[in-house]
This record gives sequence, structure tokens and C-alpha cells, in this order.
Amino acid sequence: MLKILIVDDEVLERTALTKIISGSSKDVMVIGEAPNGRKAIEMAAEHRPDLIFMDIKMPGIDGVQAVKEIKKFDPGIRFIMVSAFNTFEYAKEVMQQGVKEYILKPSRKQDILAALERVSGEILEEQKQREEQQSLRESLDRAVSIAQKEWVSSVLVNQVQDITFDEWGQLLGVEITSGYIMLFAVRPKTGRDLSAVDKQNWYLWLKDTLPSVVNKQEIMVGPLADAQVPVLFLCQKAAEKAHFKRNAQAVIDHLNRLFEKQYVDAELKIGVGLPYTHAHELNKSYLEALTALQQLIKTPNRKYLFAARQGSAEAPSSSGVIEIEKKLLEAVRQGDVNQVLFIFESFAIMLENDSNIKGSLVKKSFDELFILVSRMLHELGISYEQTPSVAASENIMEIFEKGKAHLMAVVHHVQVWRNNHAKGMLHKAKEYIEDHYADSITLELVAEYVELSPFYFSKLFKDRFGMTFIDYLTEIRIKRAKAEMVDPGKSLKEICYSIGYKDPNYFSRVFKKHTGLSPTEFRKVTVD
Repeated sequence: MLKILIVDDEVLERTALTKIISGSSKDVMVIGEAPNGRKAIEMAAEHRPDLIFMDIKMPGIDGVQAVKEIKKFDPGIRFIMVSAFNTFEYAKEVMQQGVKEYILKPSRKQDILAALERVSGEILEEQKQREEQQSLRESLDRAVSIAQKEWVSSVLVNQVQDITFDEWGQLLGVEITSGYIMLFAVRPKTGRDLSAVDKQNWYLWLKDTLPSVVNKQEIMVGPLADAQVPVLFLCQKAAEKAHFKRNAQAVIDHLNRLFEKQYVDAELKIGVGLPYTHAHELNKSYLEALTALQQLIKTPNRKYLFAARQGSAEAPSSSGVIEIEKKLLEAVRQGDVNQVLFIFESFAIMLENDSNIKGSLVKKSFDELFILVSRMLHELGISYEQTPSVAASENIMEIFEKGKAHLMAVVHHVQVWRNNHAKGMLHKAKEYIEDHYADSITLELVAEYVELSPFYFSKLFKDRFGMTFIDYLTEIRIKRAKAEMVDPGKSLKEICYSIGYKDPNYFSRVFKKHTGLSPTEFRKVTVD
């Protein structure tokens, strides 16, 4: 609804304009009348009209002065100037204020409506552009959030291959030289378990609060799983030990103060991994943060713990163990029994030949591996509650046998899920896309609908159908557009909007890319 203010010192003129404008369309509304420039300024400030019909020659503050004052607090208001004087000087002065429309008194109805139509068209076009820009910003923010979640998820399973710190620095507009992981966990102080809603609310609080407490660091917040959230901190300066700990400590202290004000019945635990200068090493930082958090949870009164450096008594698993964990996770993810057995046997031989590795360290390595496996299953949307029973044994071979049995059970469960549940979820996703292609659907929305993580849904969709989610959505939309073009009564703009595109120019580019013809050319060939 277009809001219009009428300003004129003559009552009859105001009444006539109001009647003509109010009867012209249901989409316009006269919100008031002002008899002079001073009153016009007051009413414009109070009601913020979209358009003002402004008489130029009025006692006191005239129309030109009123336009200047109104423009100071709301430059977006449009004006149609009304005057009984057809003088160049008046026209020139209001044109300098950006006013393009000027009608003479006594005004003919058709002149008034023609000017109204021109200005309202410009206003509506601007509103549409603002809405599209807002939608684009929201889509971009959502896409960036998804990309960050997926990248952090790939860090957890050591699959970072496609982007470096330099490239992230270019995207963020800062120099990124290193990164590390903080793993946040929320736990109830009482015996009451946190509900799914409680965990989600805490996750949203963490995402909203963290940006306000970090100092000269870019962050990427990973997905929520089991009341834990990994956060990747990207440092803009080389993270020397003292410098890294000082910055991390400041973030932790500030965040804990805010958390304690917000949550009385819960506590925040934070494990901090070490900084690394290469993106492919961030998995080590995650494992370190995970180990620190596990140790921290056993310590009642401690809120955070920094990972120990290699060579210290608290040092985490060796790089060889980490590499094996990486390969095992990928084999389990793929449900590849033979590959899991092969890698696991290689792992056993490696540990047997290392005289420095004791049963306690092997158990620790297995604990870390099984936590990673559990998290990966959660990410995939696979429910699997069984846990291995290696804690009671000190014998390495017995630990191996129990660990292998657990891994084989997990792999079998993944195979069943991939063959049944995942297939059904993907079919459900395709049906949803086919039913909602005309809506503003996103990969994240469809992934949520089928209860899969966006990261895994995207990968699984491409593996199963040989094309990405957006390629499939585009294929459906173009196919529907071709069918709609057979009807000569539908304009191309109408077809564009009906299949889910908001920009006819973008639709035209996409259509030509997929068909080799523009929509106009395609329709001409088809209809002829």
C-alpha cells in the first residue's frame, strides 16, 4: 500500500486531490492533508509517507523549503510538486532536490494520475529491488553459514583439501596465517538432562555471542552434535604460544562471564587445541581439543583446558595414529568392509612393532577414534548407540579384537543405512524438490526436511544421482519452463516467477546456458 500526503494551503485543492487519488487504485492511501509547509514537515516525520503532493506557493514555509527539510530526515520520500506558476526558477530549485514531477494548477485528472503512476512505479520498483537485495543478503548469509559448517565438518574428519588459509584470507579480506579449534560443550549442573530444545537454544546463543567476544580473529562455528560445538578460530597473526594462549584465554573468560549470566543450571566446558599453520593440519587441533575436553569433563571444578604440546606427558596421539584414524573414518563412512579390515590390520602391525606404545595409550587412541566415529554417525543422521568395551583390558591384542569387532558392527550398520534409509531419504528429497521447485528452496532446507546434515546430504545426493542439488533443481525448473512456454498466453516474466526465479534476466541466462537458446528464441522455435 502506497502512503500519500497531500499538502496545499487551499482546502478545495486538497479535497479534490484526495478524492482523485483515493479513487484511482486500491493500492494507494491518502494518510493525511497539511495546509502549510510547517505542518507538512511534522506529518512527514510522524507518518513517513511514500509520496507527497506538495504545493510550492504557501505562506510561511513554502513547498521548496519543506522539501529540503523533509529530505534531511527521510531522503527516500518522493515528491510531486503542484503550482499555479509555470516558472523555470521554481522548477529548477525543486529539481536540485531530486524532484522530477511537476504539475500545474488547475490540474487535470489525467495529468494527476499520470504523474502518480510514474512516481508510484518508481517507488514500487525500488521496494522490489530492496526486497531482492535483502533476500540476496539473507541467502548469502545462509550460504556462508552452510559453507562454514561444512568446512568445519570436513576439518573434523581430516578431509580439508580444497581450500587453504590464504584462500580463506582472500574471501574474508584479512591475512590468515594459522588456525586452531575450540570445542565447546554444555552440561547440566543438576541430574536433569538437557532437552533438544535446550541444546539448540544454547547453540544459537553461542553463534550469536562469539562474534562479540573474539579479538582480531575470524571464526567459523561448526555443527551441534551431542551438546558439543567445534569452533574454528582463524588467526590474523602468527600464533606464537604466548600470543595464542593470551587471545584464547581472553575469549574464554569473556564468554564464561556472559554464559554464567545467561545460564544458571548449566556449565560450559571448553577444550582448546593447538594452532597450526596449514589447513590440512587442523584435524590435529580438533583431536587435541577433543582430548582436552574429555579430560576436562572428568575434572569437576575446571572450566577449560588447553591441549598439551607434543613431547609432554599429556601429549595426544602420534601423527601415525591420527593418519590411521583419518583413513578408517573414511572407510567406515563408505561402508567398505574390506578397506576397514585392511587399514585396521595395518594399524595393528604398526602398534605391535612400536615398543614405546603401551596398552593405556592404545586405549586412549581407541577412545578418541570411537568418539570421532560416533560424531560422524551423528553427522550422517545415523542412530547407533552401541559402544565398544575396551576399557577393562590392558592387553593390546584383546583391545584390538574388541575394537575391530565394534568397527565391523558400525560398518555393517552404515551399509544397511546407505542401502535403505539413505536411499529412501534421497527419494523423499527428490519428491520434495519436484513439489516445491517454485518456492525459494535451499540445500539446507531440503537437508533439514529429510533429517540429514547439509554436508552429507550434498555429498550423498551427488554420489547417488551424478549431479549436485542445485543442478537437479535447475533441471526441474527448466523442464517446467519449457512446458509453460507452449501456452502463448503466459508472458516470459510470468513463467520466470512461476518456476521459482525472482529475476527474469537471471532466468534468461540460466535457460540459455542449459538449452542453447534464450527463452524468446526457444518459444519462437517451439510455437512456430
